[in-house]
Amino acid sequence: MLIALTRRISSRLADCELTHLQRAPIDLALAEHQHRRYLEVLARAGCGVVELDAEPDLPDSVFVEDIAIVLDEIAVMTRPGAASRRPESASVATALKDYRALLRIEGTGQLDGGDVLRIGRSLYVGQSSRSNAEGISQLRDLVAAHGFEVQAIPIRECLHLKSAVTALDDETVLVQPAWVDPGHFDRFRILEVDPDEAHAANVLRIGDQLVMPECFPRTRNRIRSAGFDSHVVDVSELQKAEGAVTCCSLVFESVPASTARPA
Repeated sequence: MLIALTRRISSRLADCELTHLQRAPIDLALAEHQHRRYLEVLARAGCGVVELDAEPDLPDSVFVEDIAIVLDEIAVMTRPGAASRRPESASVATALKDYRALLRIEGTGQLDGGDVLRIGRSLYVGQSSRSNAEGISQLRDLVAAHGFEVQAIPIRECLHLKSAVTALDDETVLVQPAWVDPGHFDRFRILEVDPDEAHAANVLRIGDQLVMPECFPRTRNRIRSAGFDSHVVDVSELQKAEGAVTCCSLVFESVPASTARPA
């Protein structure tokens, strides 16, 4: 069974961290409505949705993807690059400990889950303002025993690697070439976003299904022409907080932690 771990929206969402966007008013009621619709899409895609309580004092806490990397055998608790987000970890760790043994990025390491793209046994990790060399190095050491390779990928002008590239399946990636060099993914079939839809590369893969924001119809048509269909959802208010469809959930196979232990 697939689990989608999510969290309700903080009442302080409008106070979120912003790096590349200008602050704009956020309609909290609309954001909550859009989030509920997002959860419905996750359920239709086959996930058992687990919804954590809101963290009223943590504006960015709906973006649970940044707090952990859930692999087949383990989960790695990250250490977010924005210090204001580090208190989000405790409740996510409590929820994950029933499914995976937990490892951690520590010390001066910084790593956001939004910078980590898994394709097969490879983890591509964005070198961003939120993830530093120490965090990437620690991740490489933590996952090596489980047969994962880690490759650092430079990005530019975007918050996370998965703002610039996501996987549509194990052979195909969707890329925004203005933000990441497609050459890093030359072993895959590469689809580029429509030039008029700069933020369209962030697509959530759930098994053989895809979820994407409804505001990128041209890129959706490109994906459809390549043989992929997708669920669409309006996440316009979350996008004002530099959020999208991948960052609002942690999707993973349900495996009891007692059977998923570090080597």
